[in-house]
Amino acid sequence: MSVARRLLIVVGLKREAQLAAQGGDTVCSGGDVGLLERRLSRLNPDDISGVVSFGLAGGLDPALAPGDLALAQSVASSRGVFGADAALTDALAAALKGVGLRLCDGVFAGVDEAVLTPEGKAALRAQTRAVAVDMESHVAARFAAACGLPFAGLRAVSDPAGRALPKLAAQALTPDGGVHYGRVIAGLARSPGDLGALMEAGRDSSAAFATLKRAGRALAAL
Repeated sequence: MSVARRLLIVVGLKREAQLAAQGGDTVCSGGDVGLLERRLSRLNPDDISGVVSFGLAGGLDPALAPGDLALAQSVASSRGVFGADAALTDALAAALKGVGLRLCDGVFAGVDEAVLTPEGKAALRAQTRAVAVDMESHVAARFAAACGLPFAGLRAVSDPAGRALPKLAAQALTPDGGVHYGRVIAGLARSPGDLGALMEAGRDSSAAFATLKRAGRALAAL
């Protein structure tokens, strides 16, 4: 008896996986590109109907605010440019509009390390013309291309283009995508001036997660 193929939804955080779980099977990077690649390599492509990168992103387009939603036209990375599948992207766009969400589209930049400064974001936008950046979309798109599977990218902007993130925001993840609160406390003890930036990042991510909660319902409609 054959098993029905399901969407594979690639995320970076445990909370993203929880919001996307009703739409398919999830795999989480925990902020580690190498770990994500190893986890993907253990999957059977025959069980997968398509691959969707889902979660938070950093804004590169200055016009995007926290909570704005973007669909990938393509993903640009140091390992190449990968196009999004038109049919899967159109179906996702229709489902998102069906739950009342507005969205933009454009290039996503895929990186192996978090881009934490406005200067770094501006340089990446100048290089790629991307609207948003994340650490999973390029890995997901490359996996989909290698397996002959359709790919789509759906990301909500968390930190906007002009916002800097404290380093501990990128260093406090566990392999399952949770938050290592001990590292956060230790990081703040070393750099108490980061507290304000961390609180701003929390407000930004709250707006992005509110959008992703609605987007997760759209995934379930595919």
